[in-house]
Amino acid sequence: MIKTHTYSCNGTCSRSIELSYDTDTNKIVDFTIVGGCNGNLKGIKALILNRDIDEVHDLLKGIKCGPRPTSCPDQIAHAIEELKSSI
Repeated sequence: MIKTHTYSCNGTCSRSIELSYDTDTNKIVDFTIVGGCNGNLKGIKALILNRDIDEVHDLLKGIKCGPRPTSCPDQIAHAIEELKSSI
């Protein structure tokens, strides 16, 4: 079954994340982010699609953007946490 979740970002240029994953395979099947650096976010999308959602979480959690305590990748990890807690 495909689960989709929209997450409101905090502390980054990106404003929201929509993340979909297949609960049967545990893989991310779609990803959209509003705001942020277009090129970098296209690269992130290419890297996380069809990957295990828990692996993506562990890779991205805690990444910072300059002096900010978070980043777009870290916000993706937060979106994954919120999505998984809603199941």
